[in-house]
Amino acid sequence: GLAHEVGHHLQKVLVIETRVRQLQRGNPQAANQLSVRMELQADCLAGVWGSSASQRGLLESGDVEEGLNAAAAIGDDRIQRMSGRGIQPESFTHGSSAQRVEWFRRGLESGSLAACDTFAGGSR
Repeated sequence: GLAHEVGHHLQKVLVIETRVRQLQRGNPQAANQLSVRMELQADCLAGVWGSSASQRGLLESGDVEEGLNAAAAIGDDRIQRMSGRGIQPESFTHGSSAQRVEWFRRGLESGSLAACDTFAGGSR
């Protein structure tokens, strides 16, 4: 949703998106994996935003659950299953439902940008 797009905006401001696009051009075989890491980071940053909004009393009851449900609903595995195709993790560009929920929750619970380094290794 909107919080995820705020996460992408922050990636642009921090020049993360530019660096990832350069890496993708330099290593096309890793393009999908890099895309997944960038999308999961945007999910985590959305969680950080949610944490901040919650602390300031800006969220209504059910907003966090709605964010978690949205993250789960747009996982590549769920989309592929719903389209009748077999699940092909190598073709993922956004991450699985479980990954998306995990990273959103990480940002939400930590409230910290430092918790959102999906490029440091463990993106699962």
